[in-house]
Amino acid sequence: MKLGTIKPGTIYGVGLGPGSQDLMSVRADRLIRQASHIAYFRKKGRTGHARSIVEGMVALDAIELPMEYPVTTEIPFDDPRYNELLAAFYERSVARLTEIADAGGDVVVLCEGDPFFYGSFMHLYTRLQGRVPVSVVPGITGMSAAWTATGQPVTWGDDIMTVLMGTLPEETLVEHMAKTDALVVMKIGRNLDKIRRALTRAGREEEAWLIEYAAMPRERILPFSDAGDSAPYFSILVVHGNGRRP
Repeated sequence: MKLGTIKPGTIYGVGLGPGSQDLMSVRADRLIRQASHIAYFRKKGRTGHARSIVEGMVALDAIELPMEYPVTTEIPFDDPRYNELLAAFYERSVARLTEIADAGGDVVVLCEGDPFFYGSFMHLYTRLQGRVPVSVVPGITGMSAAWTATGQPVTWGDDIMTVLMGTLPEETLVEHMAKTDALVVMKIGRNLDKIRRALTRAGREEEAWLIEYAAMPRERILPFSDAGDSAPYFSILVVHGNGRRP
């Protein structure tokens, strides 16, 4: 390293797991407790679920960098403005993180679940490539916590497992629900009625379980047929496979 040059810092995408501190990895715990800069996503005016998970772990002198989404559900996904607003938001966030790393600082970005599994960090990761060092720490996914909460193995032998987003069109949901063995459906919330119709059409409703707040203090497991008219944001649907076994 030449005299006067600064070694760039690293941006760490750290998986927090499903929501309980004791389900984090040792590496994630160490990085969070030692971090000089902590970044996390949140809705405007909210603490943010990721930040709530690490309460009591962050150093008192750590610099916090909340990244507030410019839009959540106010604009439909298929509206061109949605992608335009989010793309600009991610670019601003990357510029902020890069500035810190270029000055030699490390930043821990808190990621619910696993950073590479349907998370916002992926949009930072692809933009950070080639600009500053980036390191990813995997985490337990929410769906893993959900099927574990049911007390039943989710796949056996050569079962095929499918993960679907509840935001998909009903016809797409029906198609994939009908032809898979094990099934996970995420992003239920406002899509509950559509998912229920799709499950019924696919003949899978009686096999399905709804897990709310998996691995969190408010965890609740119930047959999907017993679900009411609404489901909290942190809800996951599971259908267990029943494949080959000795």
